[in-house]
Amino acid sequence: MIRKFAAPLLLALGLGFAAGAHAQEINFGIIATDSSSVQKDKWEPLIADMKKRTGLDIKAFYAPDYNGVIEAMRFGKIQLAWYGNKAAMEAVDRASGEVFARVVYADGSQGYYSLLITNKDSAIKSVDDVLKNPGKWNFGAGDPNSTSGTLVPGYYLWGKNNIDITKHFRAVRVGSHGANILAVLAKQVDVATNNTEEMERLKEQQPEKFEQIRVLWKSPLIPSDPFVYRKDLPADVKAKLRDFMLSYGKTPEEKAVLKNIYNYGGFVASDDSQLLPIRQLELFKQRVKVAGSEMSDIDKKTKLAELDAQIAGIAAQVK
Repeated sequence: MIRKFAAPLLLALGLGFAAGAHAQEINFGIIATDSSSVQKDKWEPLIADMKKRTGLDIKAFYAPDYNGVIEAMRFGKIQLAWYGNKAAMEAVDRASGEVFARVVYADGSQGYYSLLITNKDSAIKSVDDVLKNPGKWNFGAGDPNSTSGTLVPGYYLWGKNNIDITKHFRAVRVGSHGANILAVLAKQVDVATNNTEEMERLKEQQPEKFEQIRVLWKSPLIPSDPFVYRKDLPADVKAKLRDFMLSYGKTPEEKAVLKNIYNYGGFVASDDSQLLPIRQLELFKQRVKVAGSEMSDIDKKTKLAELDAQIAGIAAQVK
């Protein structure tokens, strides 16, 4: 009887040991700020180092848009991701995400800026030329889940000036930061959103193209990009990923890898509280929309009071 079950039992145990011997697979999502080929050139060296140092089987996942990475995390297809703050907020709220680190730039700063750009040859000389000429220009908008491409200009540039971009511009086309730069250079759009990360990279790699772009508007500082893993990862796996990120960027070789991404200098610890200012912006945007809506006075008053309470609550947490 013992012999009858010994072989299957040993086989099962053997398979278990074999499976256990394999490194745990971690799919790393990269948001679509540019084409997947460009993103691979930026991120694959870091991913190779992460795989080597952690002993985990790290595989990159490049989605065509921000939502693709969020949804992949939501359904457990990826366990780790680099996000902008707006996308990270979505991942935390609906994809079991948890912020654990954030970027530090090579100059030591921990933030960047949203921009509105145009071609240097454009007749548009200032942001007022954009704001005061409805129906005249074509606009290159950012991904709906982009912090610098949509959320920040949506509040500071459009919301504060009571502008509905779908009505204000002659045409609106949505694209990645890289696509918007190309559209401005080719004069396919008159103005487009972008950010200082992309502009710095363009200045270093293609200075002649950088010189063809005029910046019309610059936002307040945006917190640097967060890294997010799923809450349900084993504690030891989280520790490996966190320890790698927080210790990376010390050698000349590692510094070169980070510089190639977005002039990064390293990473520091962070958590979900990093997203509080972004939550404020999202609520402000909703408030502007409700205030200008055709809701009944009673419904509008109720909704505005609800939003004001949420905004005040977040403001208290920020303090």
